[in-house]
Amino acid sequence: MLSPPPGLPERLLESVLARDWHLAVTSMSYLAVGAGSHHWEVTDARGARWFVTGDELHYKRDFAGEPLDAAFGRLRASLATAVALRECGLGFVVAPVAAAGGAPAVRANEGFAVAVLPFVEGQSFSWGESFPLASRLAVTDMLAAVHTAPATARRHAQREDFSIPHRDELELALAADGAGPACGPYARSAGKLMADNAAGVRRQLDRYDKMTAAADPARLVITHGEPHPGNMMLAPSGWRLIDWDTVLLAQPERDLWSLDPGDGSVLAAYAAATGVTPRPELLEMYAVLWDLKDIAVDLSRFRRPHRGDHDDDKCWRVLKMLVEQMGAG
Repeated sequence: MLSPPPGLPERLLESVLARDWHLAVTSMSYLAVGAGSHHWEVTDARGARWFVTGDELHYKRDFAGEPLDAAFGRLRASLATAVALRECGLGFVVAPVAAAGGAPAVRANEGFAVAVLPFVEGQSFSWGESFPLASRLAVTDMLAAVHTAPATARRHAQREDFSIPHRDELELALAADGAGPACGPYARSAGKLMADNAAGVRRQLDRYDKMTAAADPARLVITHGEPHPGNMMLAPSGWRLIDWDTVLLAQPERDLWSLDPGDGSVLAAYAAATGVTPRPELLEMYAVLWDLKDIAVDLSRFRRPHRGDHDDDKCWRVLKMLVEQMGAG
């Protein structure tokens, strides 16, 4: 996220860090990196550096009226699973540091959750960045270890239900013929965008619903959910997998659909490491789901009060591109 969140001012964040992690903050810098969560670099009185995340729980909801407690519960379950994986010996998992009460994340207020992680030195990457085959294979090795982790690591993880977060708002927008709430600078444009491309978006929704029938409950594994280059770091001691807020028990293809360079090499390496052959129909299903989730979440942003800040501008560009692609078939 590019802009600090008004709902989580630094004074409040500092008090949460002191209360729940006993950190005496001496410096705090907002990091305009990533998407979905807000990030800060924090230094404490002992000189230790920390990576602090703040998640706006509205965007963790599955539907508009869902209680924020449920959204926080899913986030906490995901982060607790990362902790469990780390405890099982998966040293590449950058897991949260437990708060004083033992939880991997706490509520700063009604709308925001906070987690504290070790600060990792190393090379960062970005979503969409081209990864060489050697890097893809290193990521595949990490995912194979996650997918074959001991059963004890699963105890907190929730099962995928194939829902599309904020689908209810997406369906409303598709049926509204361009009308919608006048709640910010992108609201009317978003409504018109959905109206102009409604047929294509509906086709993809129907297609995705049919594709979920191919999922097999017997193939459930712990999945990271977003193992793209933006969630990888190359530290001096090796690769790290970060941002574990989307963990679910799901089909292995949830983590694999974007990794293969197109020649089958990554998928073959995964099959050799795990004994599980990725299924093309499920790889395609998760690719479709990825775009539909981006559309629904970004559309939801513009159906509630927004300011037109840098994050809104970025989300609008992504929403417009994806919806117009679907509209064009």
